[in-house]
Amino acid sequence: MAAGDGPELNGTVVTGISLNTAHVEPGDLYAALPGTRSHGAAYAAGALDAGAVAMLTDADGGARIEELGVPMLVVDEPRALLADLCAWFYEHPAEAFTTIGVTGTQGKTTTTYLAEAALGSRRSALVGTIGTRIAGVPAASTLTTPEAPALQALFAVMREEAVEVCVMEVSSHAMVQERVEGFTFDVAVFLNLGRDHLDFHRDLDEYFLAKAALFTPEHARQAVINIDDAHGRRLLDLTPLPVTTFSTEGSPADWRAANIRPHRLGTDLQVLGPAGEEVELSVPLPGIFNVSNAVAVVAALTTAGLDPAELAAGIAESTGVPGRMERVDAGQEFTAFVDYAHKPDAVTAVLAALRPVTPGRLIIVIGAGGDRDHGKRPIMGEAAARHADLVVVTDDNPRTEDAAAIRAALLSGASAGPGVTVEVAGRRDAIAHAVAFAHRGDTLVVAGKGHEQGQEIKGLVHPFDDRAVLRELILAGGAGGAADDTEADT
Repeated sequence: MAAGDGPELNGTVVTGISLNTAHVEPGDLYAALPGTRSHGAAYAAGALDAGAVAMLTDADGGARIEELGVPMLVVDEPRALLADLCAWFYEHPAEAFTTIGVTGTQGKTTTTYLAEAALGSRRSALVGTIGTRIAGVPAASTLTTPEAPALQALFAVMREEAVEVCVMEVSSHAMVQERVEGFTFDVAVFLNLGRDHLDFHRDLDEYFLAKAALFTPEHARQAVINIDDAHGRRLLDLTPLPVTTFSTEGSPADWRAANIRPHRLGTDLQVLGPAGEEVELSVPLPGIFNVSNAVAVVAALTTAGLDPAELAAGIAESTGVPGRMERVDAGQEFTAFVDYAHKPDAVTAVLAALRPVTPGRLIIVIGAGGDRDHGKRPIMGEAAARHADLVVVTDDNPRTEDAAAIRAALLSGASAGPGVTVEVAGRRDAIAHAVAFAHRGDTLVVAGKGHEQGQEIKGLVHPFDDRAVLRELILAGGAGGAADDTEADT
């Protein structure tokens, strides 16, 4: 990262800022921050070898780095200062365009993609789980919400590309780790909150409060809140920001969904606004939760000054979201989707959305990630068995855990039924089993990994894309989607 000749620290010219030693360039200031497992000061010598000329750290890091004889900036809260420093270094690029921050347990990625579609020909950017897009072009990024040095660098590129609106996902991790300090969102959007990330937060209340911190004057100018969600209603009482509300369930909100008409591949509806707006909207993704995501987009971008009718027209033209209720059509007689649902509420939402538009049987292939919240696994299994006719329990990303133990936790919850549950070790075999079972009128969902293109097992990432595997197995089984018994058992 570089910008001009750079500022000086104790007479040393700094030409970039890095948080990771792998990204250090000659002339950088290296941010040696305390972490959950180790302190960045442990890597300071490596940063120096890579060309770092100064360090930002806390008192503990300063004591460890002092012997290196490098100029240091030692403060009590280096992470917060890092974001401010990065924004200053790039001359506050986020001031050049409108910023929309979207938070929630479910739907952040879908909402940002629908927003990009809604903006149509306007130059826009999105930042999130799948990656970053600037004026329609992918840009390298990591994490749902990038760390401050990478985020401010992306903002600088957006400014150069004359972006008008940037819509980005804001995770609870990002709020706790102060990645979005240094600028203020024009609009902050709250979608919902359910059980997730309890391997990072102590409990659900701490998780909520991390999200709620986005809705303060330090972080946002206006709020858009889903009041169908109980946590949204709680947030409504907490936030000091000007608030615009939205609802798809008939709550008395500023923006409301009316005359909702679901069909197999999406939903048609009217969106009613606070100034008497009546906008026809077609959401090209199934599920009432996607209606909620789309209404959130209309409310947020209208709050930012755009025309709701134009936004609705853009949403109708959306080509979908990678791995989010993404349809896989290989000519089969049943309907097949791949979805990222990997938490209890998301599993329930996906299956509840598809049940009314499925004349036949509802089938789900599901697993759970290793090295994550153990408590949600039986709840996910129970949710799957409550709503689906057939639940195929398999492996997701076991990571360092025993895959069979993860499956057992899911099966313990699924035993509550009433859906039939089978265990199939090996994700490909599980998808094959589900494809062999599916026939005309059925709906099959492969859940959990969505857009991901690898499966992590014992420290190794093996190539695996649910969408590609599902398509391949459908084609192998013929247009009807049913493979023969031999193929289903392989």
